[in-house]
Amino acid sequence: MGIPVTLIPGDGIGPSITSATVRILEAAGADLAWDSQLAGMAAVARYNDPLPDATLDSIKRTRLALKGPLETPVGQGFRSINVALRKTFDLFANVRPAYSIVHGGRFDDIDLVLIRENTEGLYVGVEHYVKVGDDPKAVAESTAIITRAGCERIVRYAFEYAMTHNRKKVTLVHKANILKNTSGLFLDVGRQIAREYDHIACDDVIVDAMAMNLVLRPEKYDVIVTTNLFGDILSDEISGLVGGLGLAPGANIGLNGAIFEAVHGTAPDIAGKGVANPSSVILAGCMLLEHVGQGERARRVRSALEETIRAGKRVTRDLGGTASTDEFTDAIIERL
Repeated sequence: MGIPVTLIPGDGIGPSITSATVRILEAAGADLAWDSQLAGMAAVARYNDPLPDATLDSIKRTRLALKGPLETPVGQGFRSINVALRKTFDLFANVRPAYSIVHGGRFDDIDLVLIRENTEGLYVGVEHYVKVGDDPKAVAESTAIITRAGCERIVRYAFEYAMTHNRKKVTLVHKANILKNTSGLFLDVGRQIAREYDHIACDDVIVDAMAMNLVLRPEKYDVIVTTNLFGDILSDEISGLVGGLGLAPGANIGLNGAIFEAVHGTAPDIAGKGVANPSSVILAGCMLLEHVGQGERARRVRSALEETIRAGKRVTRDLGGTASTDEFTDAIIERL
């Protein structure tokens, strides 16, 4: 019996690309036992609930999940099912690696990891309207909440990640020149934590300068750690440097659980056509394998994926080919 993992196929192209990923992981001999559950519109259709108790109970039991993209239904009480999952299980660290697979683009040697605080900042959703005169929505206010404890655990996670993965530098990204209290607290705590890891280089960069630097000299950076909103934006930027969200996995890590996911959308325009690229979920599956101590299997899967993409013969159309999802999956399995 393998390690229990909750499998959430997702919406749109989700079932197709998660099925492809399961095929590949099983072909690699992954010691996992899947518990398939629903969320998103698929769960609404069956249970009239986008995040059913059965799904939550499964994750509470396994403490691990692999999920495809989810569509958040309108008017169901959730701003985002992904946010709801992160809050429910206190998955405070969002880990987004980006590295060059396809060579010949503007950048060939990108190998970045962005670690984003996942539960605080502007995304806590503390906001309201202020009525002025006859206009009930004359002013909109939103509160960013940054705690010392939240800063400490995300920065410490970034340095521990750097140690575990033989990374050389951690960069703190902030806006403390303007947001002197919220970003200022993050920066102050980050600098304090950095002193405990004097064998790892540390610098800090203002967020707008960081956005520019990443498209000019991304090779200057290694591990990047930042607050929720800045991390959301910059993580998509670094994905764009290596070919887009289709090649970008993500992990949400907490003390009592971890959810690994594709970070792109549900792509309803190609859902059911069998042409979607499963690479994001495959790479997320590799992160899951590493998380549970099956690093060699993760290495084999990642290598087979990279070789298949670089060969360019049996790849999906977004990668310049004509292969279906199943044909692309078969090509990866043949290289294992």
